[in-house]
Amino acid sequence: MSVKILVPEMGESVVEATVGEWLKNVGDTITVGEILVELETDKVDVEVGAESAGVLTKILHQSGDDVSVGDVLAEIDPSGNGAVQSEAPVAETAVSTLPPAAPAADPQPDVTATPVAMRMAEAEGVNVAAVEGTGPKGRVTKQDVAGHLNQKTAVSPPPPAPTPAPPSNIPSFLFPPQTDREEAIKMSRRRRTIAKRLVEAQQTAAMLTTFNEIDMSNVMSLRKRRQEAFMNQFGIKVGYTSFFVKAVIGALKAFPRLNAEIAGDEMILKHYYDIGIAVGAEEGLVVPVLRDADRLNFAEIEKEVKAYAQKSREGTLTIEDLRGGTFTITNGGVFGSMLSTPILNPPQVGILGLHNIVERPVAINGEVHIRPIMYAALTYDHRIVDGREAVQFLVKVKQLIEDPEQLLLEG
Repeated sequence: MSVKILVPEMGESVVEATVGEWLKNVGDTITVGEILVELETDKVDVEVGAESAGVLTKILHQSGDDVSVGDVLAEIDPSGNGAVQSEAPVAETAVSTLPPAAPAADPQPDVTATPVAMRMAEAEGVNVAAVEGTGPKGRVTKQDVAGHLNQKTAVSPPPPAPTPAPPSNIPSFLFPPQTDREEAIKMSRRRRTIAKRLVEAQQTAAMLTTFNEIDMSNVMSLRKRRQEAFMNQFGIKVGYTSFFVKAVIGALKAFPRLNAEIAGDEMILKHYYDIGIAVGAEEGLVVPVLRDADRLNFAEIEKEVKAYAQKSREGTLTIEDLRGGTFTITNGGVFGSMLSTPILNPPQVGILGLHNIVERPVAINGEVHIRPIMYAALTYDHRIVDGREAVQFLVKVKQLIEDPEQLLLEG
């Protein structure tokens, strides 16, 4: 009996994936635990291994297919003697001596489609049999259903009305010519999900952003004085991230609605502090989470952030690394950003955006001084966070950073 290789459970809220690269071919001998295929999800890539040794006899979903948790990806014959599914029809090698049988009635076409395509077709009232499949072996994909719908929309009764020329007052660059200098590249599942979630965040939350400036002099001076001793004791440099994580926790304790989420008509206040740290990855921004960050010291925060950055570069972040989070910190300053308005990371209701540190003239006690200044931005969900507490939250962060000794008491 063959062993089925299924799409595994991939973590909280992840129910679909796209088949990536198959690392094994039909007919290959497989050992237990050997990686067969990679699945692309909206958060991380998942490797699917063999739970049984044997021969890979069938591959049911090719690269690019959309699959759901529980779908069968492939089959393995543990005896090693199973027939391998042929990719092409077997040619007849013998001539029949029996009289020809009467032609049978044409059978109903066996329409195959990806699970995502079937759900989309059902939702749109489309007969999958009428859709031309472009996937492997004519399999109907989600894109095929979308193209079929677009064709139906585009059909109009003859004769077509003449297309009016673009108004003369509209610049010609809005109507670029179709040339071979353009290239259409399909977005990865993660990029598509990021795009969808960003639009949803703007459509479902009442987002507002407040700004302030932070004098980084004391933090920079403290780091300079204590860096060598910190390195000798903990084996890692102290950066700015740990200071802001501590400052955010202190501000969240003072203004708990920034550490909440909305569930129907209720506010869910979180009495724990799982702080997400946005990290730029090749396929898009990911947000690994520092669990119970209020219980971590500066060195532990720096070590976890460094480990997450390394895993992001290597593509080894897991679903557990990214799950949940109660508040997010994103630092565009590492890329040179001076000011920005970060977008919420639903269902969170607050996100702090950090920016580059620039020496600027500031007035102190009637005198002009040059100080290292950072602009900080807090985006919040105005549905449960009032402007007053949002402004005070950011002022609290500013106070804790500008007087870092307070972090020992309030962070």
